[in-house]
Amino acid sequence: MNDGLTPITLLKAQLNLEHDLDDALLVHKLSAAEIWIGSHTGTTFTGDNPAMTEAALQLASYWYEQREGASDISLRPVPFGILELLAPFREQVTGHVEG
Repeated sequence: MNDGLTPITLLKAQLNLEHDLDDALLVHKLSAAEIWIGSHTGTTFTGDNPAMTEAALQLASYWYEQREGASDISLRPVPFGILELLAPFREQVTGHVEG
């Protein structure tokens, strides 16, 4: 991530948090988001890529704000827009084996 901002600073800005009380939780959520992105795309997460960074921030923010598995509101496994941000980085797997 660039501009001299740390990943946690960016995540706190995304969430409009001005305290340090949840920093350990935020680190955990961001790490989990980066792992999820790597697994989803089949590529290594890189913080230098603005689209991947945005997807990680959105996903970590969503998981931070929606900590319960059940709610009165409609929850999604992945919030709107993240899959679209990551589509260009996803390895295409066809199942076809050349031989």
